[in-house]
Amino acid sequence: MNTDIENLFKDKVIGHPAGLFVIFFTEMWERFSFYGMKILLVLFLTAPFLSDNPGWEWSRENALALIGTYSSLLYLTPIVGGWLADKFMGYKWAVIVGCFIMMLGHAAMVFETTWSLYLGLALLVIGTGFFKPNMTSMISEMYKGKESKKDGAYTIYYMGVNAGAFFGMMLCGYLAENIGWSYGFGLAGIFMLGGLIQFWLAKDLFGQIGEKPSKVHEVELPQNINEESPKEHIVDGSDEKANPFTTLDKVLIALSSIGGLLYLFNDPLSKIGNMNVLPFNLGGLDGSNVVVLTALALFLILIISRISRYSRIIRDRIIAVSIFGIFTVFFFAAFEQSLGSMTLFARDYTDRLLEGSSATIFKVIDAILTVVPLAIITWVLYLLFKKTFSKIPSSNIVLALTFVFLWFVVGYKLFNEFSKDATEVGASWFGILNSFFIITLAPLFSKWWESKYNPSVAMKYGIGLILLGLGFGILVFGTMNIPQGAKTASVSMIFLILAYLFHTMGELCISPVGLSYLSKLVPGRMIGFMFGIWYLAIAIGQKAAGTMGGMIDKITEEYSLSTFFLIFTLVPAAVGVISMLLNPILKRLMHGVK
Repeated sequence: MNTDIENLFKDKVIGHPAGLFVIFFTEMWERFSFYGMKILLVLFLTAPFLSDNPGWEWSRENALALIGTYSSLLYLTPIVGGWLADKFMGYKWAVIVGCFIMMLGHAAMVFETTWSLYLGLALLVIGTGFFKPNMTSMISEMYKGKESKKDGAYTIYYMGVNAGAFFGMMLCGYLAENIGWSYGFGLAGIFMLGGLIQFWLAKDLFGQIGEKPSKVHEVELPQNINEESPKEHIVDGSDEKANPFTTLDKVLIALSSIGGLLYLFNDPLSKIGNMNVLPFNLGGLDGSNVVVLTALALFLILIISRISRYSRIIRDRIIAVSIFGIFTVFFFAAFEQSLGSMTLFARDYTDRLLEGSSATIFKVIDAILTVVPLAIITWVLYLLFKKTFSKIPSSNIVLALTFVFLWFVVGYKLFNEFSKDATEVGASWFGILNSFFIITLAPLFSKWWESKYNPSVAMKYGIGLILLGLGFGILVFGTMNIPQGAKTASVSMIFLILAYLFHTMGELCISPVGLSYLSKLVPGRMIGFMFGIWYLAIAIGQKAAGTMGGMIDKITEEYSLSTFFLIFTLVPAAVGVISMLLNPILKRLMHGVK
C-alpha cells in the first residue's frame, strides 16, 4: 500500500498527487448532478400544469413532504454504504457502484412520469449511500503517512464539491426553466455519466488504494458539501471492550430504525397517495406521530443506557456531543429551507425581471461568476492532463469531452442572456449563492478560527444559529407588505440575496465544527455508532425542514408570509442563545478538549 501511495505522489498537480484531482472531478460531476436535480425538484412538482413549462401542480405541502423524506434518506443510507465498503467492497468499488446507480436514477427522472420519479429518487438515495462516505475515505487512505498535507487535500476536494453544486444549480436550472424540465434532469444525468466513466477509466491510477477493505476501521464521513475535513480517527476497540452492544441495544436500534422509516415513508404516502400505512389513533395522536415519538423514545433509552456504562469523563463528553447533535437538528431544519420554501419564495414572491442598466449589470456579473471559475478549473484540468495522459489517456479524453460540453452549455446560456434586452432571473439561480459565498468567505472564517479570537464550539454554534435566524429576519422585513393569503408578490431580490449571505455565514460557523469535535470527544469503537447518530440528527433536520416548509401555505393563509419566516427567525436565534448560555457547562463536559 505504501508503494501505491508513493507512486501517486510522484505525479503532482499544484503540490498534490494527480489522483486527488481525479477524485476532485468525480465529486464535482456528482455534486453537479445531485444539486442540479435537487434545485429543480420542488419547482417541477409545484409548477402549474397549464403553463408554458408545465409541471405537476402538486401542493407545496405534498411536494415538500416528499422532498423532506428524500433528503432525510440521503443521510441515512451512507451509514450502510460506508459499512459495506469498509467490510466488503472497498472504497473504490463502492464509489463506482454508487455512480452507476445514481446515473440510472437521473436517467429515470427524464421521463417525468410518476413511476420514473419515484424510481429515480430511490436509485439516487441508494447510490448516494455508496458514494457519499467513500470519496473522503479514498483521500484518507491516499494520505496515510502524509497527514501534514491532508488539510490542503480536503480544501481542494471541497472546492470541487462547491464548484459542482454551483454549476449544477446554475445550468440545470437554466435549461429546466427556459426549455423544459427534462432538459434539466437530463443534463444532470449526462454529467453523472461522465463522472462515472472518468473515474472507472482512471481507477488503475490508484493501485490497491481503496481496492480492499481496510484492516483498521476509519471514519471519514462528511457532514455536508461545505464542511472542512474531519480529523482522522483510528480505532483499536480498546475503549469499547468493556461496553459491547447488548442484545437489548440491538433490539432498540432495530425498533427505533423501523419506526423512523415507517414515519418517513408514511408521511408522503398518506399525503400524496392517500395510502396511510399507520391508520390508527392513540391519545389524540395519529399513527405517524405515535410511531415516530415511540421511535425517538426508544432511541433516547438506547443512548442513555449506553452513555451510563462509561466512565464519568467519557460519559460527559458523549453528553456534550449529543447536545450539539440536538442543535444540529434545529440548524438543518431551518437551513435546508434553501432548496424548499426559499426556492418557492424566489419563484412566486420575488421580482426577478430586470430591465435596462439593471439587466446589463446582472448579465455581466453572471457571466463573470460563470466564466472565471470555469476557466480556473479548466486550467487545473490541463495540469492534470500533463501529468496523467500517458497513464490514463481514456479517462483524460472523457474528462475533456465533458468540459467541452460544459463550455458549450455555458456559451449557450450566456448567448441567450445577452441577446435579450430584459432578463428574468431564474428561481433556481439563487441556489448558487450559497456555494459562491462559501468559496469567497471561507478563507476569512478560516483566519478567524486560527486567530486568538477563535470562539469555543458552543459559541460557534450560537453565532451560526443567530446568523441563520437573522437571514430569515431579513425575509420577514422584506415580506411585511405582502397581504395575508397571497400566492404571489414582487419583493426585491436583494432580500433573498442577503438572506443567503447570512445563512452561509451561519453555516461556516457550524459545518466544520460538528464532526471535528465528535472525532475528538467520542471514545473507541463507539465512533462509528456516534457518526451514525450524527447522520441521524441531520436526517431528522432534513425531514423537519420539509415538514415545516410544507406549512407555508397554511401559515400564509391564516397569518402571513412574514409570520412563516418569523418562525425560522426566532427558533434558531433562541437555540443559538441557549448554546451560548450553555458554553460554561459544555466546556466542563468536554474536559479540556478544544
